[in-house]
Amino acid sequence: MWTDPTRRDFLSRSGLGFGSVALSYLLGGVSRAASTNPLAARKPPLPATVKNVIFLFMHGGPSHLDTFDPKPLINQLDGKPVPESFGDVQLQFSKFREMPILGSRRTFARYGQSGMEISDLFPHLAQHADSIAVIRSMQHDGFTHTAALNWLNNGWPRLGRPSFGSWVVYGLGSESDSLPAFVVLLEGGIKSGPPVYGSGFLPAAYQGTVLRNGPAPILNARRPDGISSEGQRELLDNLKWFNERHLESRADDSNLAARIASYELAFRMQMAVPELADLTKETEATRRLYGVDDRRTSDFGSRCLLARRLVERGVRFVQVWSGSTTGTSDWDGHKQCDKNHVEIAGRVDRPIAGLLADLKSRGLLDSTLVIWGGEFGRTPTSDGSLNGGGDSLGRDHNPYGFTIWMAGGGVRGGKVIGRTDEIGLRAVEDPVHVHDLHATMLRMLGLDHEKLTYFFQGRDFRLTDVHGNTDLVKRLTRS
Repeated sequence: MWTDPTRRDFLSRSGLGFGSVALSYLLGGVSRAASTNPLAARKPPLPATVKNVIFLFMHGGPSHLDTFDPKPLINQLDGKPVPESFGDVQLQFSKFREMPILGSRRTFARYGQSGMEISDLFPHLAQHADSIAVIRSMQHDGFTHTAALNWLNNGWPRLGRPSFGSWVVYGLGSESDSLPAFVVLLEGGIKSGPPVYGSGFLPAAYQGTVLRNGPAPILNARRPDGISSEGQRELLDNLKWFNERHLESRADDSNLAARIASYELAFRMQMAVPELADLTKETEATRRLYGVDDRRTSDFGSRCLLARRLVERGVRFVQVWSGSTTGTSDWDGHKQCDKNHVEIAGRVDRPIAGLLADLKSRGLLDSTLVIWGGEFGRTPTSDGSLNGGGDSLGRDHNPYGFTIWMAGGGVRGGKVIGRTDEIGLRAVEDPVHVHDLHATMLRMLGLDHEKLTYFFQGRDFRLTDVHGNTDLVKRLTRS
């Protein structure tokens, strides 16, 4: 056992180098040990139907026309010019008026008692048609990936705003003392990088913590060899005593207070993280449900299973990403859109269906909101080759009308909300802006989007800026 340890001894020998993202969460500028704990669980000010959120984010922008929004007219007009009656829109690369209509190669069928139309890309998810509510009229005006990713995740097209998950934790705190409140499960690199799950101008304690794939989701989270749990506990207590004496003369040093508190959370994470990541303790039936042992679905399936284990342990907000800019493809179908979607949907369909079934069987779906979507949809026209990477079978970005779906947390399944025009270009019935979506999700969590504010640079900011309404709540929850 060590005697009279210094802070440097502790850091170098106890193995608490969690990596930049996790460490920035743990060492956030606001102290968990402060008189007011910013991560303490708080009762929502309004009646809530949701305690936790799992956001299944399809990175790159899935085509609504080939998944959940069938448009027979585009097949009738396949290869023909866009009729003048549909006007014009600005796109990222292609010129809308110069590109021919591209029909869908997918087959749609009706499922469940609701008769919801879902494409053959999602045969497993289709069995849960009566559990999901599809919103076909999403919209914003960010036609590049960076702007669109920011819209969906941060409620604003430019960098610097807090992410949705950060706002949720800021408003409700954490239900777990041994795990981060906001966890991000990536497949690889994403086009906008860490700011889409960052805390922006909110204190760093509220930002998302990335958990890596595999048995070591946080680097060096295991206790170092040769140190028992009791020995580390005694060392930590000694260190805490010295640090608190040091803090007595520096009461206004929030960084020091936060660092002291971070050691305690880090110790608890060393106990919790290895157990959390050990998926071998799940039954064979559960692993089969998520496709964990299937080569095609194992990666995304493991992340979906981990998401269930996280909300089960009180993690407030979990984001599971499909698609990557590094090593694997994403949903960005500029080229061979149908081929792209067949490949990626095959990786996620079974795990998503498994997640819904598992949450429901454990009684967690009643309190967990599951949301599926990407940063935008795709155009009804061919992408062409104007961007240098597209082709005649690809589709460009379309933020003017696209689809997301939601399940759990009081959502009435089997519903279709909103409509795009006959070629799926624009939302034309019950349009839902991203601000409305965010306002709705906050309301389901028991938060008023107009009152959840943070004072920064001379004024109060909120996730929905000066926009957003919660009319969607009634449409999602009523029969």
